[in-house]
Amino acid sequence: MNTTIAKITRRIIGRSAKSRENYLGHMAAACATEPVRHRLPCSNLAHALAVAEGREAEFLKGGQAPNIAIVTAYNDMLSAHQPYESYPALIKETITAHGGAAQVAGGVPAMCDGITQGEPGMDLSLISRDVIALSVAIALSHNVFDGALLLGVCDKIMPGMIMGALQFGHLPMVLVPAGPMPSGIANREKNKAREEFAQGRIGRAEMLEVECGSYHCPGTCTFYGTANSNQLIAEVMGLHLPGASFVNPGTPLREALTREAARRVLQMTALGGGERIPLSAIISEKAIVNAIVALLATGGSTNQTMHIVAMARAAGIRVDWDDFSDIAEAVPFITRIYPNGPADINGFQRAGGMAVLIRELLDGGYLHPDVRTVAGDGLERYTRTPVLDGDGNLRYEDEPVRSRDSGVIASVKAPFDSTGGLKVLAGNLGRAVIKCAPLADGADTVVEAPAMVFDDQFELVAAFDEGRMDKDLVAVVRFQGPQAIGMPELHKLITPLGVLMNRGFTVALVTDGRLSGASGKVPSAIHVSPEAFCGGLLAKVRDGDGIRIDIRKGELSLLVPDDELARRDYAEPNLRAHRGGLGRQIFAALRRDMMGAEQGASSLFTYVRERCRVSFGQAD
Repeated sequence: MNTTIAKITRRIIGRSAKSRENYLGHMAAACATEPVRHRLPCSNLAHALAVAEGREAEFLKGGQAPNIAIVTAYNDMLSAHQPYESYPALIKETITAHGGAAQVAGGVPAMCDGITQGEPGMDLSLISRDVIALSVAIALSHNVFDGALLLGVCDKIMPGMIMGALQFGHLPMVLVPAGPMPSGIANREKNKAREEFAQGRIGRAEMLEVECGSYHCPGTCTFYGTANSNQLIAEVMGLHLPGASFVNPGTPLREALTREAARRVLQMTALGGGERIPLSAIISEKAIVNAIVALLATGGSTNQTMHIVAMARAAGIRVDWDDFSDIAEAVPFITRIYPNGPADINGFQRAGGMAVLIRELLDGGYLHPDVRTVAGDGLERYTRTPVLDGDGNLRYEDEPVRSRDSGVIASVKAPFDSTGGLKVLAGNLGRAVIKCAPLADGADTVVEAPAMVFDDQFELVAAFDEGRMDKDLVAVVRFQGPQAIGMPELHKLITPLGVLMNRGFTVALVTDGRLSGASGKVPSAIHVSPEAFCGGLLAKVRDGDGIRIDIRKGELSLLVPDDELARRDYAEPNLRAHRGGLGRQIFAALRRDMMGAEQGASSLFTYVRERCRVSFGQAD
């Protein structure tokens, strides 16, 4: 085992000792070796049996058949979740054929950042993760289940489902993905068209055709953003079946993997005849470290610096950005998936996908092999590729596959970079994260330029359209944090900032808001903590102030003397436009209790809460 990874793991275990012990104690107290539904009074149980028919009804009334909850993020508006429409029937059929019962316990909301980018609804995006967690808890609260299948993929959906499911971590659970859509128009071609549209060189009709050629059928988006980062870390944590993450929807292999997930969760229950494997045993300190390693080795979404922290907290495990930073220094960068390279997620799959990635990281000693997974013990199982035999049955290749394209998945012995694709920055402006994997596309590792300050992303777009940004600058977009307006994603800003870079200007972004894994080549210090609304120094930055970002040294500094800063007042935001309309007003309580980005930006696990140090007197 790599000595740095082992040391950081021990540090996390020590830091988490008390909270993890408390969590596991609660899970042990909830365990049962018999069907829990039979603990209910007959009148209560009858409500759960009212619509059951045939063999399913017999199993539910009988003594020893396990009942599996299905919690689904299905809707037929979003490409990533539309494939789940057919999953419940497929799962029920499979589970009933193997002596169990399955019921759709509930659904969770699934919103799409791609639709709400730059729109008011984006203010609810991160908060939706907490709503999803609460929805999962409600779905499972009927307490008639012996295991669960979680059907969810995208940005906030998978982390929210795990956060909620961990409150029932005494149950065995399998996360069931739906897979990415086949590749359409290349991501680089799409982004080039976006820059041309931003400069008025093509019209809306032409732009829409390009976008529809990229997002064109069921499945997740094909770039390596948060959705596909979710799938990658889920498999490394052992929540998916081996090789399940990136198989396209609507294929025979996808169906076979879904059926196998249904069979497997039955086996994992106390009634399944095999070893019982609860969710709380799978998501351990070592599994969380494995997730961070895989994220950094692949240059995954910066959103995971909050999602992994929040999922870990839900399991009583404490990780922070220092853990990410230290792991990044030890882990090599070994994949090139767009926007970190030309290949999309389907290209990654063709190069060998998860089996190759996990094999390389295991060979280098960067992953803990001795973890529990939904496939059993150990990550070694995840170095085999799933295939169908001549009769259409699922099997795994006998030997680990090696990379079929070293330009997409490199060896740990000859990586693309010696350190991981993400960096933690620190300085008088606070702490932030920056994605450094795309910087080979033309950005400097040191940026020093005058600040241009915006209190809203729409102010920046207006300034660009008016030609006021044609100069060297660091765009400061503040009052975007969790407690201010819910921490929206600011991906729409990458296009105008990228245009400025193409014009030869030195450009960077500093914000207490978010960006996705598709953040592109613009150096972006994001998730700045403490946020401006909570008294962070961002609230004192003025136009023309020098800002320095040194990615290699991990520096984020406001180049203004301390005595000058002491004399300055905090800028007072006007957030009223973000706190009403399109349902935002009813989320005031969740927004008010959201922790800082480094603590996971959740309102649910308030063991350490970052309270506002400055009050602007703006009650919701």
